[in-house]
Amino acid sequence: MRIGEYLDRASEPFVSYEIIPPKRGGDLEGLISVVEDVLVYRPPFIDITSHPAETVYRETEAGIKKRVTRRRPGTLGLCALIQNKYGVEAVPHVLCRNFTREETEDFLIELNYVGVQNVLAVQGDDMGFEKEPAEGRTVNKYAVDLVRQIVDLNNGAYIGDELLDAKPSNFCVGVGGYPEKHFEAPNLAADMRRAKEKVDAGASYIVTQMFFDNQAFYRYRDGLRELGVTVPIIPGLKILSTRGHLAALPKHFSVNIPEELADEASAAKKEHVIDVGAEWAAKQALDLLDNGAPGVHFYIMQKSRAIKKTMELVKWN
Repeated sequence: MRIGEYLDRASEPFVSYEIIPPKRGGDLEGLISVVEDVLVYRPPFIDITSHPAETVYRETEAGIKKRVTRRRPGTLGLCALIQNKYGVEAVPHVLCRNFTREETEDFLIELNYVGVQNVLAVQGDDMGFEKEPAEGRTVNKYAVDLVRQIVDLNNGAYIGDELLDAKPSNFCVGVGGYPEKHFEAPNLAADMRRAKEKVDAGASYIVTQMFFDNQAFYRYRDGLRELGVTVPIIPGLKILSTRGHLAALPKHFSVNIPEELADEASAAKKEHVIDVGAEWAAKQALDLLDNGAPGVHFYIMQKSRAIKKTMELVKWN
């Protein structure tokens, strides 16, 4: 089912999740165990991240060598596995950065072949490598451009005149939102206008970046509603589970960790930080659902211990 249709029909709140493929050549068994752990909470969909090529440096006897590689391939395979084995809608991330529009079209065709109907269109992170497109190839610079390409595909407009008889696809497109603004945006108002552009281009729903202060989400949601954005806005939550998150999450995701949470996590014993984070996330989730959020999207990546602790506190059934 298309996520947009599910959200239109849903009469009860839901929880959904985002996972990340294992590193190149890694073992899939652990990640499958995580997926099976969260199935008990009946997620209507699971997001699977995508990763572009990046620059990797290795020390060798001949000195430092640079190599360009994709550390985490496998998004397509995971989508097929999750959707066809477990009957849960898989939502792969489709990226602008370091993928040409032609490569994107190929990926979308492959997703269509395995029955995937939902995608999340994002610009993608800067991984320290910028691929120059080959002659005759084109790129999507921003997520709004990617949304337009997917909508074109849904209308049967493929790249290349030789595909005049190609059948339209039927993708539901989600996009990201940033309650504390995207780090490249000059201010929150400008960032919300960018979100509206993506919805106007054809996005059916928004999933937000992680945040730890619900007031940031409410300001963002209310601001978008004032701009005329009517699609569902799903709050995204991350469970702070290690002291390392106190520095890593603000650094890599440009989010603010409230003083109260930071102080509690810093004062807790190492093994109890996860309990502090789970309690905070559970309170966030319950407050969000009480204040009109259609559901909650958890960034769990490759571990399920923290989400299991959180869901016990939420008392999800």
